Formats: sequence, structure tokens, C-alpha cells
Amino acid sequence: MASLGDSNTVYSSVKDYYGKVLESSKDLKTSACTAGSAPHPIVRQIIGKVPQAVVGRFFGCGNPIPLGIEGKDVLDLGSGSGRDCYVAAALVGREGSVTGVDMTDEQLKTARENVDEFGKTLGYAPKLRFVTGYIEMLDAAGIAPASVDVCISNCVINLSPNKRLVLEGVHRALRAGGELYFSDVYADRQLPESVRTHDVLLGECIGGALYTGEFEQMAVDIGFARPRVLSVDHIAINDRELQQLVGDAKFFSITYRLFKPQKPSADGGVFTAKYLGTIEGHTDKYELDVDHVFETGTPVRVDPGTAAILSSSWLARYFAVDVAQTTGDLGSAAKTTATESLLDRAYQVAAASCGTSDS
Repeated sequence: MASLGDSNTVYSSVKDYYGKVLESSKDLKTSACTAGSAPHPIVRQIIGKVPQAVVGRFFGCGNPIPLGIEGKDVLDLGSGSGRDCYVAAALVGREGSVTGVDMTDEQLKTARENVDEFGKTLGYAPKLRFVTGYIEMLDAAGIAPASVDVCISNCVINLSPNKRLVLEGVHRALRAGGELYFSDVYADRQLPESVRTHDVLLGECIGGALYTGEFEQMAVDIGFARPRVLSVDHIAINDRELQQLVGDAKFFSITYRLFKPQKPSADGGVFTAKYLGTIEGHTDKYELDVDHVFETGTPVRVDPGTAAILSSSWLARYFAVDVAQTTGDLGSAAKTTATESLLDRAYQVAAASCGTSDS
């Protein structure tokens, strides 16, 4: 979907919803902006140090902040009150930098006025800044091409009236080997106009949800490597009126990883990848996506695309990737699980926990 109604109408609706309607996450009518599993203990510990004014106005649907980003330059799309930026600032340390981009004045005010307090907690002034701008126009917001190692975003891209522009801008901003690591809301089907233009559903991150198949093809067309799914959670719509509007459509919070390849995937060959166990918080194993979990020190057979990512992206220093001399005990490379199967699995888990089912 290249457009979502009139851009100015969407921008005004989102600004009003997040700047004036929502005072805290308690005001939400769905679980879309609060869905997702618990953060990693390291991230949770940092959140405990973030000023409460920032945490209280946080609206997100996942935990898209990777560990192991010391010294990296991070960009947050739609940074809101800045919670994820504050966490990322602690993770990148003194040498890294974090920039948040947002269009909502009320949220930006909260984000900016608490940076000094957080610096006192860290013991140094973080390279943390918040700029006013639209995520579809990163150049205009001052984000230079090839200046970002890791781009994060938490339940924001779905709010954009032009997702393709967002992804194209991120692709330009990323350095070769960089990554868009983000959580967002997706639908299991195309949504009707009545849902896509509803003010509350837009603000709750439901109206702008892309169909997963459409999004994944768009990402590849722009130049990203095949999208990788890290987690999937079903989203509950608690308001009865909104339930009737969306009908049978199901919605999910998905954490995707989109890598900008530094080198093309090899057409053939057999590769092994060994995780070195050197990311703090992931000493025993590392989960690249739902299909690739690497135990420390154990060589695993991987497909050429995965080998290219692990050998040339920002993750390269944490892996040893080689051409396999023998395939004897390595087994086959992991097969990619279809996104539709992941959605169905997440829905069944949610239904079981509520004691309900479609059957």
C-alpha cells in the first residue's frame, strides 16, 4: 500500500491522538500499543533508570532494541516520549549515538527535557538527541545517507500514510551491513477502507496495519534481504465497537529484522556459522530469528543468505562464518517458517490462554 488516505489528515489524526487524547497507556482501547513479551533483563534494568515522565508516556508493541550495539549509531523512527532512545543510549555507551525522530510536539518535549537527568544517572552525557520530523522524510529531518548502523522503531511505521517512503528512507540512511530492527502491527489480510480511515483505529495502530505478505514483498523490492521474524504476538481488541468494525481480521505484533546487505548472497556453497558468545546478555545462545538460534561455540549449517548477514552485517564481530569442508554432522540448513504459520500459531496460543478458539 503506497498511500493511506490523505497524508495531512493522517498526520493530524495521529498527532491529536498521541499528543492530546492519550495521557498514558491506560487510555488505550486495544493491546496493540502495549503488546509483546517482556524485555530482556538488561533492557528491563535500564528502563528502571529512565525518568518516569518518559516511561509513563510510552506506547509500543514490542521490544525492538538489540543488545551488542556498543559504539553504534542508532536511529529511532517515531521515538515518542523517547523511552527506547534512552535505553539505546545506555547500550551504545559513550562512543555511540542515538537520534529520535518524531512529529508530535508534546512527545518531543517530554523526550528532550529529561535527557540531562538521565545523563546524571549514567554518569556521562549521552549522545542523545530528538529531532522534529516525519519518518517518511528522514533527509529533511537531517538524517544523512549511510549514517546509521541500527534503526529501531516501536509500533510507529503502521501509523505512516506511506510505508514505502519510510522503508526507502531507512534503506538510504543505513550503512551497508546495517539493520532495521523493529516491532509493528500487521494484519492477516487486506483491510477495508472503513478500518483504514477510522481515527481511533489509526491511533491504536490497527487501521494502518499492513498485510504481512504485502510488507515482506515491499521490503525485498526496496533492497533489503529477506525479512526475518523474531517474534509474533496476537493483539486483542478490547472495545466491542472496534471489534465489530474490524470483523474477522486478526492483528499481530511482529518484530522483524531487515538487513541491508553489504555483499550479495552466494549462489551456492555450504556455510557454517558459529556464535562466539560475546554479546552481553546472550552468552549461551543468540536468536537471529525464529528459525535460527545459535548455541555458543557450536557450528551450524546455514543458507547463503544467512551466511552473508552473519559475515558482513553489524553482527559480524560476534560470529565466525566459514565454508564447510564437510557436511557430515551438520545436518541441513534451517528452513524458513512461513509467516502465515507463525501468525496461526500465535493466535492459537492467545486463544488457548483465554479459553477460546475458532473451532
